[in-house]
Parts: sequence; structure tokens; C-alpha cells
Amino acid sequence: MPESDGSSSFFFEGFDKVAHLGFFYVLTILLFYGKIKYQHNYAFRSLTIFKIVLICFLLGGGIELLQWKVFTYRSAEWWDLGSDMIGSFMGVFSYVLLHLSNYNEKNV
Repeated sequence: MPESDGSSSFFFEGFDKVAHLGFFYVLTILLFYGKIKYQHNYAFRSLTIFKIVLICFLLGGGIELLQWKVFTYRSAEWWDLGSDMIGSFMGVFSYVLLHLSNYNEKNV
């Protein structure tokens, strides 16, 4: 029987934060994948990491701005932007680990 407040038992409190984190993790990984395919190498550059994090920050901030000003039935939250950035940094961390493991395999 559905609950009277309209919430689903499938989702839990904070599920949207996990969704933000997951989507931005995947976005960051895909941006790095595109960079690797475009440059045909795994070159480690801090400027590339900064650009990708900036793109993710601007996208997450833009989404929250739209929720605040345009889609007034939605609520903008700082925690959503924080979850976006955590997901993005998790993607950067994965890229750095991939780069280091690839670098170490070539030097062995």
C-alpha cells in the first residue's frame, strides 16, 4: 500500500545526493575518456584536471541556479552542488590512479 505522504519505500532520505554524486562521477570519467581519445595518450596535465573540474562545477552550479530561479517547484541546495563536486573529485581520483598505474606498468 502506498504511503500517504507520497514518498516511495524504494528511495531513502538523501537518495538525490547519491544520484548527484554518481552522475557527476560518470560525467567526469566520460570527460577524461574523451580527452584521452582526443589526445591519443594518457598524459597527466594539471590544467586538464582543472578544466574538467571547472566544467563540472559550472554545470552543477547552473543546474542549481535553474532550480532556484526558473523551476520554482524544485529546490536549489548547496548540498547538491557539494555532492556534484564530490562525484567530480572521485572521478579525478580515479583518473589519477589510472594514470599512475599505466605509468608504472610502462616503467617496469
